[in-house]
Amino acid sequence: MERPNRKLRETGKDYALRVLKENIIHLNLAPGSMLSENELAQQLGLSRTPVREALQELSKAKLVEIYPQRGSAVSLIDYRLVEEACFMRHVLECAVVERVCGRIQPEELLTLGSNVSLQERYLRAGAWERLWTLDNDFHHLLFTAACMEQTWQMMTGFTVHFDRVRNMSLTAVRNPQIVADHRAIYEALQKGDASTARTVMSNHLSLYKVDEKALRADYPASYFQQS
Repeated sequence: MERPNRKLRETGKDYALRVLKENIIHLNLAPGSMLSENELAQQLGLSRTPVREALQELSKAKLVEIYPQRGSAVSLIDYRLVEEACFMRHVLECAVVERVCGRIQPEELLTLGSNVSLQERYLRAGAWERLWTLDNDFHHLLFTAACMEQTWQMMTGFTVHFDRVRNMSLTAVRNPQIVADHRAIYEALQKGDASTARTVMSNHLSLYKVDEKALRADYPASYFQQS
């Protein structure tokens, strides 16, 4: 399990929640794997209480299954939740990019442009893991510019199911198109062209649709809920 540094003023629970969620998304904690409160607490340098609280939060989000007297396990991938999360993201993000047009501040546009330039640099370097972070930051910036931070937090709390399979399906073929779409969205916002920004966003999100059959062929059957 990867253990990033704890952020300034980050509570033990929030740190445990962030680390566990990131490791679940990136399959460092594979679907179906058992989780020990004692072991996690030791690895994270925390007491059992914040770890237990984080596992309870992840259970509410259906990322962890808690078995009384037996421990916890990472939830299997449930494609019903993946499809629901994909639908939520499409509806909200298309509306947000339209809302941003005409109200985004110059400094916010500058930050968005810098993000896209960094994506292009890391794409050329083949730094896929860094692209994942910048991709998420790009979309977060749009919600911030739209003054919809709480909506972002709500959406990302659920679309983590979608993020798991998105991470499993990232390819060198798909990444260049993702970055090109971000450039096109940024340029449409520069021009105040809400219609183009929404159209590009809609097409962009369709890139993330994951072929369930292909994914099941590439990963162990034990990772998935039975249909």
